[in-house]
Amino acid sequence: MAEAAISERTAEGGRTTVGDLPRAGEIFSRASGENFSVASLVLGRRVREHLLAVYGYARLVDQIGDASPGDRLAQLDTLERELDRIYSGAGPSGHPVLARLAPSIDSLRLPRGPFQRLIEANRRDQETVAYATFDELVGYCDLSANPVGELVLHVFGIATPDRIALSDKVCTALQLAEHWQDVAEDRAAGRTYLPAEDMARFGVTDADLEGHAARPALKELMAFEVARGRKLLDDGAVLVSRLHGRARLAVAGYVGGGRAAFESIALAGYDVLSGAPKATRLRRARATASTYARRR
Repeated sequence: MAEAAISERTAEGGRTTVGDLPRAGEIFSRASGENFSVASLVLGRRVREHLLAVYGYARLVDQIGDASPGDRLAQLDTLERELDRIYSGAGPSGHPVLARLAPSIDSLRLPRGPFQRLIEANRRDQETVAYATFDELVGYCDLSANPVGELVLHVFGIATPDRIALSDKVCTALQLAEHWQDVAEDRAAGRTYLPAEDMARFGVTDADLEGHAARPALKELMAFEVARGRKLLDDGAVLVSRLHGRARLAVAGYVGGGRAAFESIALAGYDVLSGAPKATRLRRARATASTYARRR
């Protein structure tokens, strides 16, 4: 009913409205494709609802930036205005995803900064289609991925500067794993997340990213990038040993998902063009269990 109501709104004065944003059903249908389970049943109903609210917002922003028809920058502006409404106390937004988020923001006192950075990441995606250096790419991940990890820590009430710093490493690694898996898909969309400096180092050209199978130089480059991502993930995985209970389980799930993703690329022989290497649910579960059980 809520979605039917907002679908009747129309753009006024050239500005988009809430009705122009992607539908809630489109957002949550993307959950099954993630490298980890965002809201496992074992986390409990209360925590699960808050995590799904945060997750839904992140997916909504991504959907606008990646696949939404029309003026994406205008839609991101609309989303920012809706965020203003929530934080000003004007009441829940008309969009189901944002209406679901508003109570979590209120009850958990979630900071606005991470939500805003996700919008900025997708604004950057409309203007930047390639990255010259690895540091530039990491800077993008600080906007596109790290805010989600920070919000997860806030959901559990354990967000401290040192934990956020470790979470940032985990989330950046998870974002890199996704980029390394989706090289062909991103290229087809006109984006390249492999740093230009690394491509030059291994003798990989733009044309090499458009084939149906990776040639040796690209495989060597991907092996290098996967090793780099794994190191970053392992550095951040220290966070798991510093947590307890459901928070530990949740973060172990994220780390395990990342480890399984990197492993899937390696098992594919680092060929990311013949198909996006994705980890099976069993491989993710095993990696999560192993990560949870480790003492350090």
